[in-house]
Formats: sequence, structure tokens, C-alpha cells
Amino acid sequence: MTSHPSILLLQARDSGDPAKPEEVRSFAHHSGVETSQIVSWDLLTGPPSLAEVRRHQVMMVGGAGDYYVSKRNLPHFDALMDCLREVVAAGLPTFASCFGFQCLVEALGGDIVHDVENTEVGTYEVTLTDVGQQDELFGDLPGTFSAQLGRKDRAATAWEGIHSLASSQRCPVQALRIPGKPIWASQFHPELDRATNLGRFECYLEGYASVMSPAELEATLKSFRDSHEANGLLRRFLTLVLAA
Repeated sequence: MTSHPSILLLQARDSGDPAKPEEVRSFAHHSGVETSQIVSWDLLTGPPSLAEVRRHQVMMVGGAGDYYVSKRNLPHFDALMDCLREVVAAGLPTFASCFGFQCLVEALGGDIVHDVENTEVGTYEVTLTDVGQQDELFGDLPGTFSAQLGRKDRAATAWEGIHSLASSQRCPVQALRIPGKPIWASQFHPELDRATNLGRFECYLEGYASVMSPAELEATLKSFRDSHEANGLLRRFLTLVLAA
């Protein structure tokens, strides 16, 4: 494994969003690298070129604050879709989380829907599918494990050629892999743990208050748990893709 890999992190967050620097720290911590190895790319200015992506050993795609794939309200959204299709075609090592997962699904022809009724925010149980149990990355996870989530959008279904690796009670597609390529994505956040996901929820509390009752908000605040197994995913991903 490369001892000091450079990781390009695509971020879709406003400049004043406190989750923006926290996201860099979280990806670094749970990837087992220094924050200096994470190179942040601001998607609000447009996506990187394929040449820029190739300057780094790995690309990761994070979540989003006020931007939704279902609404296509991120500036330069179509250009981002083109970028992701180029990365997939080139087979560049990539892990996409939450908003990044949804972008990858959309770029490859999947269907992202806005599903407030089945919002997942907090810590949820995620179960591997039969395909997920055989996957070289996800197969190391227990059959059912705890994971951190914070979403209103979701992938409606898996699609031709791509199989769901994991699911939850409210979301049938929680993870995927591009067959034959070092590209994985998860709807859940392997870069967040109990403390950071709780902080993220409190940061965006006003937005969740618009779709949750006071009782639901209180219950959610009490529901955050540890997610040790899911938090090991990014370290194993780096070991796997950088081993060659």
C-alpha cells in the first residue's frame, strides 16, 4: 500500500458550512491518513477534470448540506455527472458516500427519488445482500451492522448490471460496486461515527425540523449509537485499492 496516498475529496458544501472542514477530518480519521493527505475539491465551482483526478491515488465523494440529487440543485450538476462517468470508464479507485453515492447512481442511469417519509437520520441497521456477502470489500462486514445515515433522497432500485450490496428497512440500495472496477459507494456514512453524526444532525437540525415532529426529533437525538464495523470500511478500501 502507498504509504502516503493523496486522496481527492469532492465536497458539495457552502463555504460557511461547519460540516465542510469536519468532513475532511472525518474522512482522514476513518481512512487512517493525515488531514494533509486529503485534498478538498469544491464542487460548487465545478467538477475536477479527469487529469486532475488522476493526480491522486484515490478519489472520494462526500455528502452535501443543502444540495439534493433529486432536485439537481447543485451548480454544474450535469458536468459532475460527466465527470463521474469518465472516472467509472477509466476505472479510477473511488469511494462515494451519501450524496456521492446518489450522484454515482444518477450518473449511471439509476433513479434517485426524494423520499421524506422514509428519511434516515441517525444510526440504523444495515444488512448485506447475498452479493454483498461475496464482495471483496463489503464481505468483511457482519451480515447486519450499524451505520450512520443522514438522508432524504434515496436510490429507488438497483439497475441493470449493478447489484445492491446492502439494504436497510427504509432503503433497498445502501451500497454498490461497479463490477470489475475499484469503485464502491454507500448511502450510509462510513466516515461518520456516533459523535460526528450527532454533531452533523445538530448542525442541520432546522432542516430536519421541517420534516420531523418534535417527538421524532427528540427520539432521533437519543438514537445515535456506535458503528465500529462500518467505520472500518474506508481503511480496508484503501488497503485493497492501493495494494497493487
